[in-house]
Amino acid sequence: MRNLFKIAFRNLLRYKRRTLLTASLVTLGIVFVLLFVSITGSFKSMMIGQMTDSMLGHLQVHRKGYLASIDNLPLNLNLKMQAYKKLEGILNQQLEIEAISPRIKFGGMFSTFVETTNIRLNGVYPDRELKTVPLLPSRVTNARGTSLEKGEIWIPELMSKSMKVNVGDTVVIIATNKDGSVNGKQFKVAGVLESITGPGGRDGYIHIDDAMEVLRMEEMEVSEIAIRLKDFGRLQGFSDKLEGILSGELNKQGKPMFEVHTWEKLSPFYNIARMIDIMAFFIKLMLIAIVLISIMNVMIMAVYERIREIGTIAAIGTLPGKILSLFVLEGLSLGVLGVVAGNILGFIIITILNFSKMTFSFGRQTGLILSAQVAPMDMVVISLIVIVISVIASLQPALKASRMEPIKALRHV
Repeated sequence: MRNLFKIAFRNLLRYKRRTLLTASLVTLGIVFVLLFVSITGSFKSMMIGQMTDSMLGHLQVHRKGYLASIDNLPLNLNLKMQAYKKLEGILNQQLEIEAISPRIKFGGMFSTFVETTNIRLNGVYPDRELKTVPLLPSRVTNARGTSLEKGEIWIPELMSKSMKVNVGDTVVIIATNKDGSVNGKQFKVAGVLESITGPGGRDGYIHIDDAMEVLRMEEMEVSEIAIRLKDFGRLQGFSDKLEGILSGELNKQGKPMFEVHTWEKLSPFYNIARMIDIMAFFIKLMLIAIVLISIMNVMIMAVYERIREIGTIAAIGTLPGKILSLFVLEGLSLGVLGVVAGNILGFIIITILNFSKMTFSFGRQTGLILSAQVAPMDMVVISLIVIVISVIASLQPALKASRMEPIKALRHV
């Protein structure tokens, strides 16, 4: 086998220009794929991080049926105190969880005593919310601090601009509780909240005790519990595990009491993440096509130009299997050469991109720094794909060479 490798490598050196051009094409294909995967992967990770770490959390638990009606923010589908305590006890036992934050979500009217509009509010424990969505403070502008005290409210930027409300102003929140009675409470604006997805955000934040007061709750009822994991990479596995645990918790009708939803089911931006994955898949298909066509073309030419040589080595007793191996090894060597050069060049370009600190924007977030990285497993998979395709592309010409009749080959002009 070692001698066959030497012969195969020597044959590639006989046609240096062709070998160089083919290896360069494979190298450029690998570099392009690595750059695309690293840059789009960086954008995807940044996008997911912005959605999960500043608003949603990694996953959420609701009362069964709540998410289907979430646009109406139904108060009658909140978790009662007993159910919430049971759920909290289960979540506190899960070692994968870093933080949890209960929320009361409701719709209300936002009034400046001059103008009135609708608003969606999240009643939270500020310390627990900031541990669960640590990027939330980065969305709060013109704030006196990152803490949200009782009697204070963070309002969406849309309302601040359209209704000319500034930090320190007094506003009124009016809401209808689940029994139909109306109640109001004065708040002091403590911060303006930038929207992630654009200027249309209408979500504000108040302390959970204030939410209970506005809604006249005798005891706390929770709309959802947001969860942050220690390792985001284990999201799907933990979600399946938690669903299995909670499936045993039944209501009085004998039906599941809770439902678990990852961020993917909660955000429309999941479709963008899926599109990025699909684009990456088709880019890899393009790489396969480039390698397949390039190496097959080179090997077909190599067989055609060396017909008499093939006839000679066959005539002196070289077995068809060795002739087949010789040409397959030539294709394999081309693939390996392109893989090594492509990975080295791709790594250098990605390193340069990271040192240049390129920035981009996502929604209202600007100045996000590009951190292009390729997972080692991605590099291994791409390299293996190229090598395997190189071998497959060499098989047809190699089979043709191994099946030549020595006499006919020697007569070839």
